[in-house]
Amino acid sequence: MKFFKQLYINNFFFYCLIGVAAFFCLSFAFPALYNIAWNALWALLVFLFLDILIVFFTKTGIEASRITPEKLSNGDENPVRIEIRNYFTFPVLIKIIDEIPFQFQVRNFEIRRKIKASSEENVNYNLRPTERGEYFFGNLNIYVSSPLRLIAKRFIFDGGQKVPTYPSFVQLRKYDLMAFSNNLHPYGLKKIRRIGHTMEFEQIKEYIQGDDIRTLNWKATAKKNALMVNQFQDEKSQSVYMIIDKGRVMKMPFNGLSLLDYAINSSLVLSNIVLKKQDKAGMFSFSKKVENRVIAEKRSNQMQKILHSLYNIKTDFFESDYSRLYVDIKKNITHRSLIVLYTNFETLDNLHRQMPYLKGIAKNHLLVVVFFNNTELNEFIDKKTETIQEVYDKVIAEKFAFEKRLIVNELRKYGIHTVLTQPENLTLDTINKYLEIKARGIL
Repeated sequence: MKFFKQLYINNFFFYCLIGVAAFFCLSFAFPALYNIAWNALWALLVFLFLDILIVFFTKTGIEASRITPEKLSNGDENPVRIEIRNYFTFPVLIKIIDEIPFQFQVRNFEIRRKIKASSEENVNYNLRPTERGEYFFGNLNIYVSSPLRLIAKRFIFDGGQKVPTYPSFVQLRKYDLMAFSNNLHPYGLKKIRRIGHTMEFEQIKEYIQGDDIRTLNWKATAKKNALMVNQFQDEKSQSVYMIIDKGRVMKMPFNGLSLLDYAINSSLVLSNIVLKKQDKAGMFSFSKKVENRVIAEKRSNQMQKILHSLYNIKTDFFESDYSRLYVDIKKNITHRSLIVLYTNFETLDNLHRQMPYLKGIAKNHLLVVVFFNNTELNEFIDKKTETIQEVYDKVIAEKFAFEKRLIVNELRKYGIHTVLTQPENLTLDTINKYLEIKARGIL
């Protein structure tokens, strides 16, 4: 029974069989072909038997294993490697059908290779998940054919493999390396001119050419009988909270990822930058209630705590309760902090309903509201109109785009900082805003 479960007849056998049938049909008009047709049929059956013998009666045949990352990075290309070892003494043709997780909705996954006799080969492919959670790989099916290509034998490996998908730690590593190498300009990060002296005192040192004469310490100068200046360092250990709206407005998809997942990936990267800048990073999410809380700290395991909390965030499709958010911030964040709020406003009316709570938060904290530009509207705006319906669509799209700019002006009017960005540029624009705030010393 096991033999028949592993045996598969290739298409090439049926093509040959059709050719033999054609010879039999032609033999009605050309009787000389009748014997040739029988000889061809017997030859095909003999080769079929030989093919079964050489493929099925080899002791080991093929070994294969699927090598996946310990965890997948959401929204990024993740490499998967299949290692194949051929123990046949002749080259084989293989067809790989990997049962990848159902979240990818790939029904026709197939890779074909030719492997030399007694050799090894690696087959690589990439997967781009768009949802966080657990991904289950099914069986790794390898169909092996000899050079005769009449039949194939199926080998099954690595069934039931589970891999979790976390927020984009690939981006985290990329921006971490960029910050370490000080090579930020090509990616949109920029230097901001520092305004004023909003820094912490570090030490008094002797004046050297190029020091700011406004920092001269006259008392120390009189004692040392030499020009002495105050030296400052950047303010450290300031609290930065990433707050993620997980209501229904954040379920809108762009390029396969929801706005919620874009915000989660950005929060992870920004938390890492904040900790590298010696500040305290914290986060929580909200909708009907506040959840997934991580208190802003600067401990060695802080990134692991944030990553774990971000992994567990799921939208609940409710209307977000900003009054609950305001009360929670007022109760639990008692000192002035930088609040980065990831949310989305589509209309001014929607903003005006939440404006009292945003103004209340901005009274005690430095509030940055991060929301999204609907990039799909640009297709309607840039599209050349030909019909009345297309004119209506373009006018409505321009109205929504203009309303986004009005929302920015409305927030700035009350001293609330804003980041209006496209989803794919969210991480860069948010980091830029944080660096600008740090450079200007307005926290």
